[in-house]
Amino acid sequence: MLERVGIPCRVQPSRVVETADLGGNGADPAETCLLNARLKAEQVAAWVEEQALVLAADTIVVVDDLILGKPEDTEDARRMLQLLSGRRHQVLTGCVILDPGRTVSRSFAVATGVVFKSLEPDEIDGYVATGEPLDKAGGYGIQGRGAFLVASVHGSYTNVVGLPLAEVLDVLAEVGGPRPFRANG
Repeated sequence: MLERVGIPCRVQPSRVVETADLGGNGADPAETCLLNARLKAEQVAAWVEEQALVLAADTIVVVDDLILGKPEDTEDARRMLQLLSGRRHQVLTGCVILDPGRTVSRSFAVATGVVFKSLEPDEIDGYVATGEPLDKAGGYGIQGRGAFLVASVHGSYTNVVGLPLAEVLDVLAEVGGPRPFRANG
């Protein structure tokens, strides 16, 4: 997404094991995704030799105060999709930007409301059979085949994809990072 708007970047996946329930029952969803993002950013920053901004993000889905991360298996994906069927939920993405000194320049979370259509069991089974849900928070990818699940989005679409682009670009500009599509003087 960043490269599409003219921001040069290099993707370096972390090896952090994301968790959707860092604080046990009642964990604050924004704090959960911000902690996951911070852990990712710190790990990647330790690997990066050049002086560069490090951006990390973590996305979770929240319904009925229940935090949904990535499904453990196909049965877990099926359970998540059944839980979301015909209902509104929140997608939260926590973002952390580390400066070249490896201190936190900024951290923030963005929330987007998503409403699913009511799903038939065969729709859930067919979607789970594609394998797409297994590496997606909440068991679906709005940018892929999972688009058919979504009746409406209230807020940032790119946040649901996994990176709230407009907000990230604003914060990058605030911390002196690259900016897209700037006209010359």
